[in-house]
Amino acid sequence: MSNNKKTSDLKRNVRELRSHEHLTSDFGVKQNSHDVWLSASTGDRKGPLLLEDNFAREKIMKFDHERIPERVVHARGTGAFGTFKLYESAADVTSAGVLTDTSRTTPVFLRFSTVLGSRGSADTVRDVRGFAVKFYTDEGNWDIVGNDIPVFFIQDAIKFPDVIHAGKPEPDNEVPQAQTAHNNFWDFQFLHTEATHMFMWAMSDRGIPRSYRMMQGFGVNTFTLTNAEGKRSFVKFHFTPTLGVHSLVWDEALKLAGQDPDFHRKDLMTAIDMGVFPTWKFGIQVCSEERQDEFDFDILDATKVWPEDIFPVRYIGELQLNRNVDEFFPQTEQAAFCTAHVVPGIGFSDDPLLQGRNFSYFDTQLSRLGVNWQELPINRPVCPVMNNHRDGALRYTITPGKINYWPNRESLIPPAKPSEGGYFDYPEKIIAMKQRLHASKFSEHFSQAQLFWNSMSKVEKSHIVNALGFELDHCDEPIVYNRMVERLTDIDLGLAQAVAEKAGAPTPTKAGRPNHGHKTKGLSQFDFTPEALGLSPTIASRGIALIIADGFNLSEYEVVKGALSAAGAFCFTIGPKRQHVIPASGGKGIAPDHHFEGMRSTMFDSLYICGGSHVSTLLKQGRVIHWIREAFGHCKAIGATGEAVKLVQTALSVEGMVFSAEKGGDVVDSYGVVTASGVGEGSGSIREGLKMLKGAKNFLDAYAYNISQHRNFQRELDGLTSLVAY
Repeated sequence: MSNNKKTSDLKRNVRELRSHEHLTSDFGVKQNSHDVWLSASTGDRKGPLLLEDNFAREKIMKFDHERIPERVVHARGTGAFGTFKLYESAADVTSAGVLTDTSRTTPVFLRFSTVLGSRGSADTVRDVRGFAVKFYTDEGNWDIVGNDIPVFFIQDAIKFPDVIHAGKPEPDNEVPQAQTAHNNFWDFQFLHTEATHMFMWAMSDRGIPRSYRMMQGFGVNTFTLTNAEGKRSFVKFHFTPTLGVHSLVWDEALKLAGQDPDFHRKDLMTAIDMGVFPTWKFGIQVCSEERQDEFDFDILDATKVWPEDIFPVRYIGELQLNRNVDEFFPQTEQAAFCTAHVVPGIGFSDDPLLQGRNFSYFDTQLSRLGVNWQELPINRPVCPVMNNHRDGALRYTITPGKINYWPNRESLIPPAKPSEGGYFDYPEKIIAMKQRLHASKFSEHFSQAQLFWNSMSKVEKSHIVNALGFELDHCDEPIVYNRMVERLTDIDLGLAQAVAEKAGAPTPTKAGRPNHGHKTKGLSQFDFTPEALGLSPTIASRGIALIIADGFNLSEYEVVKGALSAAGAFCFTIGPKRQHVIPASGGKGIAPDHHFEGMRSTMFDSLYICGGSHVSTLLKQGRVIHWIREAFGHCKAIGATGEAVKLVQTALSVEGMVFSAEKGGDVVDSYGVVTASGVGEGSGSIREGLKMLKGAKNFLDAYAYNISQHRNFQRELDGLTSLVAY
């Protein structure tokens, strides 16, 4: 990354702390104490502190003013640096260098976030996730200020204060934090019908992503592209993770919010530190101006998707994150994005949500960071900045000379023509009346909510029902949950009936409107598994817990750990203590990474237990039994060999499960629980690489395949998870 322009740019502001350089004040004078305030004291008695100690007062004053206003929305977040590279030029639709020059590598900064919670809230709450990308292009900064969901709750920016006020903690008691499970939110959802499509997305598994690295990003709004010939098209921006799109399950998300509130932050940083760099394919959906009015929805309506069977996503590039921040506050917290930041060749449509965002995002940075927020190192472009802007709080750019206006006698900083790289505003012809009005197609609010529901898999529909049931269970005013069940009849009668039972509302008997029955691709998460994207199954960066105790089979442990690690998985050894655990073969033993009480199964994608005499100890450990049952309840892959099969069988003795002990020791894959009498020819798998195939006969291959599938939801659909207490 030595040729990364933004990395080089930021080095100007990096201050490395060194042991041979002494403590100083902010004004550079060396200081003789970190610890003691100057006072009028004797060796026998402590006296009053003295205000003349400027060093102490500076330290306290600086501490008192460390906090800046947190973001009104998207306060909780984290970010990383990376690069953007094109597969192919999009010169047929745009003149933007960042989307046409295939020789470029463009530096980026990407900030992920939740929307509703405060800066100190948990990562795994049910919420929309922010996906904001700053491209440091040769022509200036381009910001895509997006989300992990392609639509939004409102069509017009004037409603933004209302939807956020309704979702935030209720004003009388500041409860609940970072949740939509309350009266105000769902009252708004019913009364503001254009939100119907969006709340279906939020109640789906998209609302609880497994990882920032495993969620999509969308520009949400409709932008425009203009090519070198001056022809304009409308565009939607997409980012699709190469690891696939995956989510937590709700019980897991709830527990993680308390067990590890920083789960998503740490997951991202760990993957980058381990060299498994998160990658997204960058795509565009393009609609020519001539086709704008052809459809039964308005392409400028941010509450609607552009169905992929009408507008296929054209993947033209790749975004990779490959460097963590050096310091959170000056880089992540002070990062500021603005939808109005575009470069030549990219422009704005008349999307009424986008038009308002262009004003609002710039305005909010003024209150949070001050008028010179674009001079901050994380926000400044890597290209020259030349204008007559001056002064204001915290201005630190120095511009020598007499001239600070245009026109001037020296013709300094003349405007640039389009041929010289100047931004070109497309000459759109407008014939209209000034009035508060949306185009007629904006008034249809239910068709795409039905399309989304119809396109879900069986297990995704089940999760939506349960999510709505949970949310409305926390609404204590009958008018709220009764109305919401009524609203659901406008989507699907079966959905409304299932939620009514959970919420305590009267069971509806008639659909509010007919369900059109249509489906489309690109809405279900199962459309974005690595295999669906044409990629090979992978376990790269998946967290695997290897459970051991004194007397474990060292050979099995090492073979499995070696094979999984070679395939890119992150293996963590979990024992009864962090002191060395001794294998059955004796010797120094293994020092676990964590102990049973220090972590939980929720923090891993899978768990494996090797054979050995340690099983007799583990059978007496209630926490270990809970680890296995909880992982099973969360539909995770579980592997066990040798004597450990008995342990797993004891923990999961439910009807429908089959184990290798019942099949003569052969490899058995029962709902993603893979058991065998031993690991088999593990060394061969390490040398040749794991063959992650469904129905594999080798333990390692079968186990790794199940990890790669993220979860075994058939286990849930067939009712097995409900038979286990976790």
